[in-house]
Amino acid sequence: MTEFRDDAAWARAQDAADPLARFRDEIVFPEGVELYFAGHSLGLMPRRARDHVLAELDAWGRRAVEGHHEGERPWLPYHELLTAAVARLAGARPHEVVVMNSVTVNLHLMMVSFYRPTRPRHRIVIEEGAFPSDRYAVASQAAFHGFPEAIVEVPRGQDPARYLDESVALLLLGSPNFLTGEAFDLPALTRAAHERGCVAGFDLAHGMGNLELALHDSGADFAVWCNYKYLNAGPGGLGGAFVHERHAAADVPRFAGWWGHDKQSRFTMPGVFLPIRGAEGWQLSNPPILQLAALRASLELFDAAGIGALREKSVRLTSYLEWLLRGAAFVLTPGDPARRGAMLSVRVPGDAPRLLAALRARGAVCDGRPPDVLRISAPPLYTRFADVQRLATLLREELARG
Repeated sequence: MTEFRDDAAWARAQDAADPLARFRDEIVFPEGVELYFAGHSLGLMPRRARDHVLAELDAWGRRAVEGHHEGERPWLPYHELLTAAVARLAGARPHEVVVMNSVTVNLHLMMVSFYRPTRPRHRIVIEEGAFPSDRYAVASQAAFHGFPEAIVEVPRGQDPARYLDESVALLLLGSPNFLTGEAFDLPALTRAAHERGCVAGFDLAHGMGNLELALHDSGADFAVWCNYKYLNAGPGGLGGAFVHERHAAADVPRFAGWWGHDKQSRFTMPGVFLPIRGAEGWQLSNPPILQLAALRASLELFDAAGIGALREKSVRLTSYLEWLLRGAAFVLTPGDPARRGAMLSVRVPGDAPRLLAALRARGAVCDGRPPDVLRISAPPLYTRFADVQRLATLLREELARG
């Protein structure tokens, strides 16, 4: 690996040699912001998103209801335009993924199907410090089934497999964790869960478009995610779900909706629900086309760049940032690149909100969690080595000012 240097000229040289550098021009940066390190919270807008969304607004104006069946991109099957790209990012087969709903809605739908507790086996294993919505969802599902004390939290830094036994019905981990940035070994944990008779599910809100995933080969039962972070779907953008194909033909309980019904007979509206085979069978309603159009714009960029190349660059960017921050702040995120994505969580002395405000005044955007944690991400689609070097310089200067 190239030896890092804390030097602006060195960083610019890395950018000049970067085959992915051209994608930065495809992204819109906020006014007055040169350094955007909050892609883990909301990804930046692809330039082509505007044209994609306007095209569907124009189609609505020209065709109204006929737009469902007519035009270059009819709305009825519009979500299928995203399926192949999403499957590539998830490491899945196309019929195993679907873009729909929000991450927490999808999590509830998956738990209806895959959390089937009994008195001997009802516990749910999650990571300590899981995203609140995940914890609320699993707690409410457990209470609904009559097991309000079902949640088992894995202490930070420990192996979740150690907490799996015959009392556990479901392993559900957020990977990477939203606060610490710790990523888990999903294939190994899936194997461990299945060996102990547990269902393995994952919240990949911080993983999709960030890590290289292999959900099909790993054998995970299900996964859910949002698309507005690393996948730049826009504020409140649609989420996604994965269901392994071995469950496609199973008589799995679910909450049903008409958009999950067999496509050939959907509009004859029979009295009995016949689910589409695969993840589409968990759909409830027809999706919002304008949100799909915005996400399609970003997925085109990811397909052109390739998640393998993006991940390779991400590892170098994040390692460079960690190297630059040594001695200035304490990094909470694991040092092993295999155990993290594009985000570093940094504990800083003093008042994190004031530090964030000082950085923002100098054109840099990060975000924080009180009282003293900064979350800093370097999405490789639009982050340069020069950006990382500049941000680290600003951060060190502000910390030196106290």
